[in-house]
Amino acid sequence: MNIIISGKNIEITPGLKSAVEDKLSKLEKYFVPDTTANVTLSVEKYRQKAEVTIPVKGSIIRAEQESDDMYVTIDLVVDIIDSQMKKYKQKIVTKKQAAESFKKEYMESAPDDDTDIPIVRTKKFGIKPMFPEDACVEMELLGHSFFVFSNAETEQVNVVYKRKDGKFGLIEPEF
Repeated sequence: MNIIISGKNIEITPGLKSAVEDKLSKLEKYFVPDTTANVTLSVEKYRQKAEVTIPVKGSIIRAEQESDDMYVTIDLVVDIIDSQMKKYKQKIVTKKQAAESFKKEYMESAPDDDTDIPIVRTKKFGIKPMFPEDACVEMELLGHSFFVFSNAETEQVNVVYKRKDGKFGLIEPEF
């Protein structure tokens, strides 16, 4: 596995580099050798953040974590990716998504029992045409973090969402 490590507001010391490479070597059992993992380590005030992105054909495997200690953060983010790989293996096999990006042994091993993603609630509601700004107001009134609506300008289904920075985002379909 090729590991590309970059830092924001932090110097990548040999110790950090070694820790990242050691922890990510745990994931090599899933991927073919020419897979690239992009790791970004950053520090903002007292938050130590690690992001790992692994592009595979047709998909992206990604996780981010933060804590007070960078080494703990690295452990946490690798554990999340490991958990994702176990959880979504059956989905990858079923859809034959990016199968050539993963090791043959991993793809042929027995799937884990906890691969089901249970949908515990289904909602149905009428989607009325509105402008994105109105959808943001509606979302705020409902106290939700996202809102699905029909865009009055484009007549397509869009989603507005609240970002971590408190601002709003808009998702539009691309055809």
